[in-house]
Amino acid sequence: MTSERRASTDEPYDSSVVVDWLGDGARGQGATVACFYFDFAAQTGQSPASMLGAVLRQVVGGLEEVPKAIVQAYKDQKQVIDGRGPRLADIVKMLQDTASMKRTFICIDALDECVARYRVEILDSLNQIQQVSPGTRMFITGRPHIEAEVGKRLSGRGPALCITPRRDDIISFLHRRLDQDIRSEAMDDILKADILKKIPKDVSEMWVKPTTPEKLARVVH
Repeated sequence: MTSERRASTDEPYDSSVVVDWLGDGARGQGATVACFYFDFAAQTGQSPASMLGAVLRQVVGGLEEVPKAIVQAYKDQKQVIDGRGPRLADIVKMLQDTASMKRTFICIDALDECVARYRVEILDSLNQIQQVSPGTRMFITGRPHIEAEVGKRLSGRGPALCITPRRDDIISFLHRRLDQDIRSEAMDDILKADILKKIPKDVSEMWVKPTTPEKLARVVH
């Protein structure tokens, strides 16, 4: 894949831009891009099995034909009394197999918002996938405190960038969102001023790690 776009810490960063970039590059190149976004408000429901299951569905969706082993695995689970989905180990095995069939990019956004105990299982599972399918590329974002944990549990070595949003960009974004608020009667000048003061102050830097030896600007090649 090739692309003329370049990511830079001198420009506003949005992980969705990278995902779109990868998706555009994947078209016609025989590659699959699978994404998962963690949400602090939905922590309890975003288990390792549900997260990797969502990734698996996207990867399988990029195949011309669903492997018989995966079809059978889901049929077998339907026979279980509680109708549960495949176990985490089964999902990891299926991802190892499917990621080996075609070039795969797995993008995990806001990993820091994942429950700590789940994060360990997820990183270990991603490491297992990468060991069997070394061609799999992973793009992970999160706040800086998870950098050491990711580096410890993922065998792939790649560059890491710390990206701090510019205060002016945050304020411009907040102005646009506040102007679009349909409940304008709930907003007054004092509340608006408090929002524009507090949020830019509280926003922290974000850590980005693509697990490849290339720089982020060349993660698609």
